[in-house]
Amino acid sequence: MTTHANAIHDVIITPLKQICDERGKVMHMLKSSDEHFKKFGEIYFSCVNPGAIKAWHIHEKMTLNYACVSGMIKLVLYDDREDSVTNGIVQEIFIGESNYQLVTIPPNIWNGFKGIYTTPSIVANCSTIAHDPYEIRRLDPIENDIPYDWSLKNG
Repeated sequence: MTTHANAIHDVIITPLKQICDERGKVMHMLKSSDEHFKKFGEIYFSCVNPGAIKAWHIHEKMTLNYACVSGMIKLVLYDDREDSVTNGIVQEIFIGESNYQLVTIPPNIWNGFKGIYTTPSIVANCSTIAHDPYEIRRLDPIENDIPYDWSLKNG
């Protein structure tokens, strides 16, 4: 488990193992014996084009387990939980082939991501419950009250 500056309370970042040989590689993601594994709901893959933004959404019950298995994304989290010690914090996490990690996001954390690779990126999510349209809320990626600007930051 890794902690970063501006880390949001209860978010877990776990470096993941890749096993490479001349045939290719195996990319580990999540197994039931992992300390941070809660339960299985469903797994799906989200493809994001270069420069495209898939944000913002929040789940009331679902824990997300994101790993970017192809390409690279900028994953952004925002904590507006009133009782949280990190209320008001925005966290950026860059994950993908060259920084292969699992990001476990508990319920009630706003999240979204932007494709930052030259080709489409593929994000796997192994969630704790199956998709339920009644436990998710969405916001426009740009027009909202979240204090975050998705534009490129140089420097």
